[in-house]
Amino acid sequence: MPHPENISPLIDTQKKSAIDDILVRNQNSPGSTMVVLNEIQEKVGYIPNDVQRYVARVLGVPLSTIHGVVSFYSFFTTKPRGSQTVKLCLGTACYVGGTSQLIDKLQNELEIRVGETTADGEITLEVCRCVGACSQAPVVMVNEDMHGKVTPQKMTRLIKDLHRKKQVE
Repeated sequence: MPHPENISPLIDTQKKSAIDDILVRNQNSPGSTMVVLNEIQEKVGYIPNDVQRYVARVLGVPLSTIHGVVSFYSFFTTKPRGSQTVKLCLGTACYVGGTSQLIDKLQNELEIRVGETTADGEITLEVCRCVGACSQAPVVMVNEDMHGKVTPQKMTRLIKDLHRKKQVE
């Protein structure tokens, strides 16, 4: 079976239909690029290059504009994310508190680099800037849940909990 990264949302009829609905609803609204891309990201999960080309063509916007928006804003992604996202804060307090050791540990345990997703499509590893919880440094976001004062041992437990949660579902 092909890796999800190699299957375009434009080939999947449900995803293509969702993209077309978004484009039809917004194509006559001036300055709708950000709205369209946000909605596509929400529905499809990512905005690969072929979808960027498609959006540019349908909206009549230069591809460079679409690509510029997708590459500038960190919440957009051009690759599928895992069903679970682990973000490590790189703010000053977190970095000084040991985020780099947590990143090393996760990259070794998950066998991926920052910005990648595990082979099973389950976990995406990301970094972010300050999450505003400096007194809890180092901070790790697991999906929408914040975990503070994370040690390498606590990180291992968090990952095991993610795997257990997946097995229960």
